[in-house]
Amino acid sequence: MVEFAAEKHVQYIITVEKKKDAFESVVMEHLRMNGAYWGLTTLDLLGKLHVVDQDEVISWVMECQHESGGFGGNVGHDPHILYTLSAVQVLALFDRLHMLDIENVSNYIASLQNEDGSFSGDMWGEVDTRFSYIAICCLSLLRQLDKIDVEKAVNYIVRCKNLDGGFGATPGGESHAGQIFCCVGALSITGSLHHVDKDLLAWWLCERQVKSGGLNGRPEKLPDVCYSWWVLSSLIMIDRVHWIDREKLIKFILDCQDLEKGGISDRPDDAVDVFHTYFGVAGKTFVSSLSLLEYPGAKAIDPAYALPVDVVNRILIGS
Repeated sequence: MVEFAAEKHVQYIITVEKKKDAFESVVMEHLRMNGAYWGLTTLDLLGKLHVVDQDEVISWVMECQHESGGFGGNVGHDPHILYTLSAVQVLALFDRLHMLDIENVSNYIASLQNEDGSFSGDMWGEVDTRFSYIAICCLSLLRQLDKIDVEKAVNYIVRCKNLDGGFGATPGGESHAGQIFCCVGALSITGSLHHVDKDLLAWWLCERQVKSGGLNGRPEKLPDVCYSWWVLSSLIMIDRVHWIDREKLIKFILDCQDLEKGGISDRPDDAVDVFHTYFGVAGKTFVSSLSLLEYPGAKAIDPAYALPVDVVNRILIGS
């Protein structure tokens, strides 16, 4: 089996961050906050978070905050719940949550809850179960879940459950592994997993594994390293991860590495990127997935919060 090129992936993450004028960096400018979370969490999972200038990173993160309490994807960009969670997660990695005006941030998130319990992503009103997860995850990390109507939030997520056991973006929406992670993650954090038909959902998730060993997001689609995270974490939360072929999945992920320059791609021989390097070291791209599979050299990651276990424990139980 191909070896896990941890040091190469670390160098890849560092190199990507330095190429701010590269085409790839420019076209992804609006997602830089997400990219920071993916890259920094990858480094932490590999035990290399110390290689970055944390003061510089934190200063930039705080520059992305708006008066509303929310964060944009970069300096000067509009606030959105997606980037707000990534900002909180980055600060959590560095143990700097105390730098936040927690009341302001939590009020921003709470303001996005709708009457039916769902959440909008921003002031423009798009609704998606991704945003339900993000709100619940973020407020839990800030110890502010009481800012929202949790019962309504859970009931809305349950309304998005389908007959196949999966969950969609909205009620009646097609089951998708990414949405399933969001819904199961939110239900896990709120102690509401009793709403999940675990065997039925696990059967649907296990059917995502294809002959190559990789996982896809829905039927008849190609495998993609990022689903190693979405599917695996969901299976772990419902205690069914043993239902997939672990060795074949590990081989698929390792085959997606660039062994010369580092980084992980969606599929073997494709171009690498930071997203798939996190979910493939994390499963949102590569370290994550192998961490969930307890692969040597990768730190443990929490399947619900998508952060290293030690970070989550430090926040929630003070250890």
